[in-house]
Amino acid sequence: MERIVLLTWMLLCLFVASARTQKALPEGVLNCCEGDVLFLLDSSGSVSSYEHSRLLSFLSDVLLPFSLGEDQVRVGLLQVGTQPKVEFDFGTHHSQTSLQGALRNIRPLRGDTNTVEALRIASESVLRPGTPGGSRKGLPRVLVWLTDGVKPGDVTGPMAALRDEGVAVLVVSTGHGNYQVLRDVVTHPTDRHLYFVDIDDLSIITEDLRNAIIEIIRAERMTARDISTNSATLQWRPVLTGLNGFYEIRFGPAPTGGAGSGSGGPGTSPSVGGGQYQRFTQSADSSTARLTGLKPDTTYVATLTPESNEQAFNTLSVTFTTKPEVLSPAVISISELGSSSVRINWGPLQPDRVISYYIEYSTLPSGKLSAVTVSGTQNSTVLRNLQPDSTYLITVSARHSSGTERAMSVKVCTEEVTPALSDLQLTTVGSDSVQVDWRGSGSGLRGYWLTWEDQQNSVSAQLSTMYLPPESLSTRLSHLPPLARVCVSPIYRTARGDGLCCTAQFHSDALSYGYQS
Repeated sequence: MERIVLLTWMLLCLFVASARTQKALPEGVLNCCEGDVLFLLDSSGSVSSYEHSRLLSFLSDVLLPFSLGEDQVRVGLLQVGTQPKVEFDFGTHHSQTSLQGALRNIRPLRGDTNTVEALRIASESVLRPGTPGGSRKGLPRVLVWLTDGVKPGDVTGPMAALRDEGVAVLVVSTGHGNYQVLRDVVTHPTDRHLYFVDIDDLSIITEDLRNAIIEIIRAERMTARDISTNSATLQWRPVLTGLNGFYEIRFGPAPTGGAGSGSGGPGTSPSVGGGQYQRFTQSADSSTARLTGLKPDTTYVATLTPESNEQAFNTLSVTFTTKPEVLSPAVISISELGSSSVRINWGPLQPDRVISYYIEYSTLPSGKLSAVTVSGTQNSTVLRNLQPDSTYLITVSARHSSGTERAMSVKVCTEEVTPALSDLQLTTVGSDSVQVDWRGSGSGLRGYWLTWEDQQNSVSAQLSTMYLPPESLSTRLSHLPPLARVCVSPIYRTARGDGLCCTAQFHSDALSYGYQS
């Protein structure tokens, strides 16, 4: 009989423990957050065993709904005593089963309330990014101090240093601590981050403290990026990796009155307006989805529901507005500007919408109007035979397939004509060689073209040529006949410019010379 009673009692205990673990989780906490939360627990001699167990039970209730792991929430526990001790760091527990079991096995340290030393340990190891078991770089960090308020030491400076490093500080006091000190150490707002409560009434603030933590570490779980006039990309943190399941995505115009753009987390999801939504699914290993066929300048709501029979997840949502429709040409730019030509560029290129572009140009104030037509697949053209040193008004008109036209204009000043070649001189060297020198300048110059021929006999004259790069301003020609005629011409991208010529005369008994013609 005693064995039956004992067995019944054990089963009842298991049922109660199971019921406590499996009780309904608060809505909006699963998969809500990403950050590192360190609990600084006073377990010195001023805290009784009963109070210590009540604080651990309180922590268990606060943390139970959170999803734990590298891409979720990580929890650490540092106990305060004569020699503070890190019971577990952020890299220890990745599941509620592991965390809850650890909390049930924590024992008090006793001794003095060496909170200052505990804060040093927290600052130099647990809360420092990059250290083993430490916090993650770029993610929210939270320190929750649970104290009875008895002789905490001079904590104002160390707490201020943590806050300066970006750590959010929250305090729960179960005793009659110095309100002024505790108020000064918490992160503002004080009314949401500082709690005074009796040890037997901790359950009153369970939800408030949990919500305060969530507010700090809530993750933007889904965002809309690469938003254009008719498409957008949804991106989310993958939560189904390693699980059987899929993502259900719905999107459609927002209900009347919806506007703006924002990132969505769990909780109450905005509804997709009027039932005009589209639905599709993505595999469990995906983290992005492209939405197409959207309307310009329209606010949309998209929802993402992770579906799995292994774990419960909240529906995530995001609201975004597509960009207004931009008709080409929306921008015009000028390149390759010269004295007689210019390249005009426009955009955006819309070959599926634009049939052709019509470019008109004339000198100001009342020059002759010229025009050229190019296909809708082009976004630039070169205008030639322009007047140097003149101001042109250029207008690009797009003829859209819808029948509409859009035009933009720009003023352009052509460059002045500067001589590319001047001061050609020939200096004879010996009986059959000549030194050729000249001055050259001008934009767009590609080099120089030299020609020379024998002028003694026009019937049998032979022409010789040579190319020189644009930085060359001299050369020597040898084996020339008497009365050799030498010409130098500038070379441009599309043509050869006007040149200069000189005739060299060789004299055996006089100083050689050349003259320009």
